Amino acid sequence: MISTLKIDKLEVTIYETPVDLGKAAADFVQRKLSDAIAEKGNANMILATGASQFKFLEALKEKDIEWQKITVFHLDEYKNISDSHPASFRKYLKDRILNAVKPKKIYFLNGDADDVETEMNHYSEALINHPIDIACIGIGENGHIAFNDPPVADFDDPKLVKLVNLDNACRNQQLGEGWFPTFEDVPKQALTLTITAIMDCKAISCVVPDERKAEAIYNTLYHTISTGCPATILRNHNETRLFLDSASASKLGK
Repeated sequence: MISTLKIDKLEVTIYETPVDLGKAAADFVQRKLSDAIAEKGNANMILATGASQFKFLEALKEKDIEWQKITVFHLDEYKNISDSHPASFRKYLKDRILNAVKPKKIYFLNGDADDVETEMNHYSEALINHPIDIACIGIGENGHIAFNDPPVADFDDPKLVKLVNLDNACRNQQLGEGWFPTFEDVPKQALTLTITAIMDCKAISCVVPDERKAEAIYNTLYHTISTGCPATILRNHNETRLFLDSASASKLGK
């Protein structure tokens, strides 16, 4: 660990490399899952996707965790993309961790459901019935959490899941990470957990490596809390840990 700081309620830890960051976040998540299982015999969690989560998921997969007692949700999924599409978040999670660890139950958000409204309602009901012990999330280059981009983010959202339009900054990030061959191929809509759903989680682990996230991290920590940078709301959560590497923390100074 290089350093720590606290901004409002948000605890921030900075590590030298994405590997170190990933291991530290996996330790934190393992502890939260173990505490929940010790308290009530089971745990409920949310997993994120994207290039920023690679090292964290690699480390989490190697942890001694009682996955047979854990129910897993995920943050979002593109509209009209099947779970066999290379950019599908369901496919991502299956390939990178879920097929290996075999949780007790997995609730997938099906972006290609015939009736999207019904799908979102069912997912919302499942979330209500499984209060989340730990959410594993990231922060986008535009400051979004899940797919709550600045134009659609709502800190008082009455919904737990909603259909949103993706802004161009978000779509450019998906293109830049290599998930789609051209900008036009990047979907314009997605199903996402709302900020209300994320903030309702008991604990949040936020993993954000990479220099391309440095400006978003600076804004998250030092700008006014507003939907102009949705991730600023994490500073109001009672138990959130933000994990950075030296690159993503590069604009914070000393």
